[in-house]
Amino acid sequence: MRVLGIDPGIAVTGWGVVESSGNKYRAVAHGCIRTARETTLPMRLGAIFSGINLVIAEYQPQRVAVEEIFVAQNPASALKLGHARGAAIVAANHGGLEVYEYSALQVKKAVVGYGRAEKHQVQEMVKMLLAMPKQAPADAADALAVAICHLNQIPLLRLTGLRAS
Repeated sequence: MRVLGIDPGIAVTGWGVVESSGNKYRAVAHGCIRTARETTLPMRLGAIFSGINLVIAEYQPQRVAVEEIFVAQNPASALKLGHARGAAIVAANHGGLEVYEYSALQVKKAVVGYGRAEKHQVQEMVKMLLAMPKQAPADAADALAVAICHLNQIPLLRLTGLRAS
């Protein structure tokens, strides 16, 4: 199974493709879609949509997993993040792919074993779990972690019959 994980952001959207073979995972590719601050919001969303479409076309994932929005103290930032997340989800739907959503807590717990893990801990565990020679950049590592989280959930999804095949 090949899963595209997405860590949405308006300035930087991380993406990572992870493939599973039995209980072994390997990183296929990862990267970031960056948008310029001086660009209009519609242009930034278009860049995210186009970038995710290119990743889907090149790496042919079977599923997409996206991190959910975490709202802390800045509603304006959360709204922009929601727009970026929406652009990524629409791109996945446009590609005919099922989209699964996971909270940051779920992702960190699945990868590090602790839901309040810090970014550097996630980066290091992703590197170890995927036997990567070096750490991925933070946003790409987060996206790879989202993909790993989904791959870990597949047996449970099959058991419960919730959209997994």
